Amino acid sequence: MKFPLYIAKRYLFSRGSTQAINIITAIAAVGIVVGALSLFVVLSAFDGLKSLHLEHTSIADPDVKVSPAQGKFFDITETQKQQIAKLDGVVSFSSIVENQVILNFKQKRQNATIKGVDANYPKVIAVDSILDYGDWIGDKDFYVVLGNQISNALSLGINNYETPLDLVMPKAGKGQITNLLEAFKTEKVVVSGIYQLTNEMDQKYVFTHINLARGLLNLDKNKVSHIELRLSSQANYGYIRTRLEEIFGSTIIVKSRIQLNDAMYKMLNTENLIVYLLFTLVLIVALFSLIGAMIMMIIDKKRNLQTLHKLGASLKKIRLIFFLQGMLMTILGGLLGVFLGVILIQIQQASGLVMITPTLAYPTQLSFLNGIIVLATLYVLGVIASSIASLSIKKEILVD
Repeated sequence: MKFPLYIAKRYLFSRGSTQAINIITAIAAVGIVVGALSLFVVLSAFDGLKSLHLEHTSIADPDVKVSPAQGKFFDITETQKQQIAKLDGVVSFSSIVENQVILNFKQKRQNATIKGVDANYPKVIAVDSILDYGDWIGDKDFYVVLGNQISNALSLGINNYETPLDLVMPKAGKGQITNLLEAFKTEKVVVSGIYQLTNEMDQKYVFTHINLARGLLNLDKNKVSHIELRLSSQANYGYIRTRLEEIFGSTIIVKSRIQLNDAMYKMLNTENLIVYLLFTLVLIVALFSLIGAMIMMIIDKKRNLQTLHKLGASLKKIRLIFFLQGMLMTILGGLLGVFLGVILIQIQQASGLVMITPTLAYPTQLSFLNGIIVLATLYVLGVIASSIASLSIKKEILVD
C-alpha cells in the first residue's frame, strides 16, 4: 500500500508532459472544489431558512396545542385547569377562543379571526417579541391588538377613542333571517397595539380578551377553542400528551409545534432533498472530468507504467496507484471546497453579502453534519470515478 500511495502522490503533484493534460487536470480539480463548495453552501442556506422558520414558529406557535376532536369548542373545568398546572414540564398554559369576525372601521371592512386570550397568554407566547408598537391588551375587555397588515388595510392606528373599531359577529341560530340588524352582534373596541410577525399572521389574527370573544359568541365561561401550553426545556412531550388525554379523554387532539407546522417542515425537507440531488449532479459532472483527466494521465504516463511493471509492479498495484490518485484529488478537493464554504458562510453571517430585504440578510447556519454529508457524497462518487478510471488500465498498456 505504501508504494502505490507514494507513486499516487508523486503523480498527483507532478505536471503532465503536455499543457492540455495540465489544463484538463486543473479543470477537474476546480470542478470538485466548486461542486463541494456549492453543495455545502446550499445545505447551509437551507438550514438557515429552517432555523428562521423555527424562530418565527417559536414566537407565534405554542409548544403544545390542545384542540377539540369534534366541533369548534370544548369544555375545560377548574379541576382540569388545576390538573394541567400540576403536570411535570408545563410552565404555563392559556385558554383560547377563536372565531371568524368582520372588522368595520370608517366604511372599510376586513375579514379576520378573533383570538380571545386570557391573562396567562404572555407567559405562553412572548408577545413583547411580536408587538411593533403600542401595548398588549392585558386584562382590558374592550381592547384589541391588530396585525400590521390589517392596520394598513383599515388605515387604523392605536388608541383611537373617538372612532372605535367595530367587531361584527354573526349570531348563532337556525331558521331564516328576518332582520339583518338582529342577525349580527357588534362590539366597539379600541386598538391598544399593532403586532408584526409574518404576512399570513398579520392579516389574520385580532387578539382580544377571552371574555370579549365569549361575549360575542354567547359562550359559556368553560368553553374554549383550544388550549396552548408552554413546556420547559426538559419536558417529555410523550408524557404530557398522555396525561392530557387522560384528563380530557377522547374529546381532544394534542399536537406539538412540529406537528402544527407539519406541512411546512415536509416542504422544506423535500426542497432540501431536491436541491441536494441537483447539486450532487454537479459533483457527478465534475467527477466525469476527473475520469477524463485520469485517463489522459494514464496515457501520458504509459512509459512510466511499463517501467514500473518491468520492475515488478503488478497490474493490480498499478491500478491501485491511479485509484489512490483519484481519491486523493477527490478528498483534497472536497476538504478545500468545504473549507472555502465555511469561510463564505461566515462572511455572509458577519456582513450579509446576500440580502433578502434591505434589513434582512439571507439566513445561513453552519453545521458539522453538512460537512460530513458533502464529504461522504464526494467520497462515494470519488470511489466510483476512481475505480472507472483505474480499471481502464489493461494488460496491453503495460506491455512494450
